[in-house]
Amino acid sequence: MTSRLIRLLCAALLLSHVVPTWGQSMLRRSELGINGGGMNYLGDLNGQSMLGKLSVAAGGVYRINFDNRWSMCLGASYGHVEGGNPDIIARRNLSFRSFIGEGWVRAEFNFLPFGRAADDFSWTPYIFGGLGFFAFNPQAQYKSPVSGTLEWYDLQPMGTEGQGLAQYPDRTKYSLIQGMFPFGLGIRYIPFEFVTFAVEYGFRKTWTDYIDDVSTTYVDGSLFSSDITSRLADRSGEVEPGYVNAPGIKRGDDSLDDWYAYLNLSITVRMDKILFWVGKKRCDLK
Repeated sequence: MTSRLIRLLCAALLLSHVVPTWGQSMLRRSELGINGGGMNYLGDLNGQSMLGKLSVAAGGVYRINFDNRWSMCLGASYGHVEGGNPDIIARRNLSFRSFIGEGWVRAEFNFLPFGRAADDFSWTPYIFGGLGFFAFNPQAQYKSPVSGTLEWYDLQPMGTEGQGLAQYPDRTKYSLIQGMFPFGLGIRYIPFEFVTFAVEYGFRKTWTDYIDDVSTTYVDGSLFSSDITSRLADRSGEVEPGYVNAPGIKRGDDSLDDWYAYLNLSITVRMDKILFWVGKKRCDLK
């Protein structure tokens, strides 16, 4: 099996030199790379602030450059966001974290003619926009009444705002896979012949208000089937013992959907050089 793979790689390496037109041009215009940085969240539990806490995230990208202005990029990233604002509304006392996996396709436009030709610029600011999807899972940390240790609980199955209860037929459980619109700006630079660096900040406009599991109003805690759900749905008693929010009191703001953003540094390498290097290493080992 290994020898067969080596032969295939060697054949691909040979073809990349034999095929003189479309194949080589496609590889020269394509890039593969990685990115890393931080995600932050904009929603009910950080006052819709753009300056939320950055949490580590990373991913990969594939790009094809149509010319020195336009390109298309496919990407995927994984990270997490978190938030909480007990100081803004003390009695609410809600907080969360949510791991996010995303995939997207986007168009990119360079403000300057960018590339490796003699008349091109080696750097340029750029903008991008596209479509994608993301998977998330809001969780809250709570001291277990059984073990006495801090544990993370998945919030969506609990229906903390009455989702799934017969008394609230208009509140259905939200999906943990949602669509989003990625857009933003950045700056890219060619430090070496076949390598490109870029720094960018991109927003993800979503169509859900439940990245943080907070959107509408409090419900009657006695309707929940489990004690832990009742405790996580209304945590005001942790800061003011004995206090319980009455049903109908505002728990979140359902007029605005949640967003998140990703600040990252990416490094991409031209595909023809990646294939040549891999093929050469494999063939040398044969």
